[in-house]
Amino acid sequence: MGDSYDVIVLGLGGMGSATAWQLAARGARVLGLERFGPAHNRGSSHGGSRITRQSYFEDPAYVPLLLRSYELFERLERDSGLAGISVLCGGVMVGPPDSRTVAGALLSARTWDLPHELYDAKELRRRFPTLTPQDDEVALWEAKAGLVRPERTVEAQLALAARGGADLRFEEPADGWEVLPGGGVRVTTGRGTYTAGQLVVCPGAWAPQLLAELGVEITVERQIMYWFQPRGGTHAFEPERHPIYIWEDAAGVQIYGFPAIDGPELGAKVAFFRGGGTVCTPETIDRTVYDHEVRAMADQVAGQLPDLPGTFLKAATCMYSNTPDEHFVITRHPAYPESVTVACGFSGHGFKFAPVVGEITADLALDGRTAHPIGLFDPARFGSRE
Repeated sequence: MGDSYDVIVLGLGGMGSATAWQLAARGARVLGLERFGPAHNRGSSHGGSRITRQSYFEDPAYVPLLLRSYELFERLERDSGLAGISVLCGGVMVGPPDSRTVAGALLSARTWDLPHELYDAKELRRRFPTLTPQDDEVALWEAKAGLVRPERTVEAQLALAARGGADLRFEEPADGWEVLPGGGVRVTTGRGTYTAGQLVVCPGAWAPQLLAELGVEITVERQIMYWFQPRGGTHAFEPERHPIYIWEDAAGVQIYGFPAIDGPELGAKVAFFRGGGTVCTPETIDRTVYDHEVRAMADQVAGQLPDLPGTFLKAATCMYSNTPDEHFVITRHPAYPESVTVACGFSGHGFKFAPVVGEITADLALDGRTAHPIGLFDPARFGSRE
């Protein structure tokens, strides 16, 4: 029959590695299965940086989870001994006052009494000469915004999971899983068959294949991250001088960007926040970045950051796995509520939640419930499939 565990975790990216860490910390016997190696760029947990912020324009309901995630990122650094996972350089949400980016961030900040400031265009240009807003644009400044490093986060979470006794197996994808008539689950791979009382599925861009019966239409989209060398170098873009930003222009186009965190040779990273991505699968994604795509990014930032685009350095693709309303799915599997927990649909804004998602999925797997507010992520919001 193979080895038996308390919980099997499928997928050891940002969410799966957090789940394995939290389960192992509670003394559970954990098996983690990952189709690739412990560090890879074929999913959604790579690219060197992800924005973290609390004044969340997507919905104020996320804020309590963000506050807990900040606490857990601090614990992750402390317990793993791996420094530099989180860099709180401050951040601005920029755009017209009635844009979703600004108005939504302001709503969350006021709803939860989060420290913030509002800048008009003149003040924003004065504080951050790297940014050139239009006269009718404003910005919400949040000192606690910044970035987390996805590769370093996954490394730390895997290290703590292994330290807690988790059995982590890489380059061993699951061929399939089933719920057993007497309770528990069975997972089959090319190397063996494993059983457990509980299964947690954190599939990332593989969600449409692994969770077809979930009743949620998850679309996988190819997106691109770009690195440019600013004119005049990276000095003005260092974290002490340049914030993270999400910027929505009058046409509703959103971009986001980072300070130069990897030294003067690697420039500053920018990307489109959403939109324009090509629907794909993990097997069909085109990893080539084309000249017209670089030009589109360069043309967009040219009017917003005077020292960019400068010189194009490199680009990398990743995959967004999106639900129809762009909110997550975190739930006990509707068809197998006694045995299976699901966490998916995070792309575009999910990585900053990884540690708290791990806490939630561990709660659901071990206790069947969580005290965290996750009503927004119930797939029942989409109705049932006919």
